[in-house]
Amino acid sequence: MLKSTVLKYYGTGAAVARALKISSAAVTQWPEVIPEKQAYRLQILTKRVLKVDPSLYDKSAAGR
Repeated sequence: MLKSTVLKYYGTGAAVARALKISSAAVTQWPEVIPEKQAYRLQILTKRVLKVDPSLYDKSAAGR
């Protein structure tokens, strides 16, 4: 899941942080591909409006 997609959905990093019950600083530190754990949490919280793309987290594809 891409950070830009999440921010577009929620509007602000602070809103994302509130939804996930984490700090705004944590959201600020995310790379463009957000942490997998948070991606799955957001998928649940948004009732699959935001969806995890497993290929972004495929460890075997990382070396390609």
